[in-house]
Amino acid sequence: MAHTSPGSEVTMGAALNRALHDALAADPNVLVYGEDVGPLGGVFRVTDGLTATFGEERCFDSPLAESGIVGTAIGMAVYGLRPVVEMQFDAFAYPAFEQVTSHLAKMRNRTRGAVTLPVVIRVPYGGGIGGVEHHSDSSEAYYTHTPGLRVVTPGTPADAYSMLREAIDCDDPVLFLEPKRRYRAKEAFEPPVRTEPMERSVVRRSGSDATLIAYGPMVATALEAAETAAGEGRDLEVVDLRQLTPFDDATVTASVRRTGRAVVVHEASVFGGYGAEVAARVTEQCFHHLEAPVLRVGGWDVPYPPPKLEEHHLPGVDRIPAAVDRLEWDSEWVEGR
Repeated sequence: MAHTSPGSEVTMGAALNRALHDALAADPNVLVYGEDVGPLGGVFRVTDGLTATFGEERCFDSPLAESGIVGTAIGMAVYGLRPVVEMQFDAFAYPAFEQVTSHLAKMRNRTRGAVTLPVVIRVPYGGGIGGVEHHSDSSEAYYTHTPGLRVVTPGTPADAYSMLREAIDCDDPVLFLEPKRRYRAKEAFEPPVRTEPMERSVVRRSGSDATLIAYGPMVATALEAAETAAGEGRDLEVVDLRQLTPFDDATVTASVRRTGRAVVVHEASVFGGYGAEVAARVTEQCFHHLEAPVLRVGGWDVPYPPPKLEEHHLPGVDRIPAAVDRLEWDSEWVEGR
């Protein structure tokens, strides 16, 4: 387990590790398992030391069978356990998709609440690490389209700790999307800590000219872009969504009504992506406050590229301010990203 001293900087990976440790210590019904999460500590070492501390009955390796991992977690949860399972990489989770959408998401509703499903599925997701196409997916839209699931993704180390603890305590199934490119991002805080409840979005930076709406790996990018834009005379607000579904309309719409303009930023391809839902909700609820169409900045509509090209595929501090410049300041809106 990663140890920290008061006020020290904690990486997101260490924060997640500490959250799992503290959850295992607090509740004997919590179990952690998945591919290579035991003695190895996981591909990204997020589960490092947990087997040594709690034994192989509490943190253990599973067969390489994602459908079986989620299927057994459903059965464990029905009988009172609180399993926390890991999908080793984002695209590796697809073999378990039927278990997630047909069973995990529906069981509590079909039993009229008699059966709870306190299952957390941890999914390292997104690009930025030089991985290939099966290791860099942003699959949030598949899960947010499925009623019955909570889908959350932290953008900071403190949120990673707090939101994972909250997800494990939750009686609903939670897809916990971990932005793998941010595992080494640091923040000064002392765990255990509880930040805002995970169902609330947070304004990370106040501004008056436009709102950047981001989540997970793009929160840091949006903040960097806002700093760049400030040097060019634009005062941008940054909203971190945190929980993707259910959606926090109140925080997002309050921000956009103040600024009158919005850009949604995510790594996933734009067409049919999660940003389309955000843009639609903002337009429906803020129409009379908008000074310009809600724009989206995301990955290009192509299969994920090889590592040498991913920096051109993912949104960066160049493409986000460029979108802001198209928000009908003094001229006609130009169609396109």
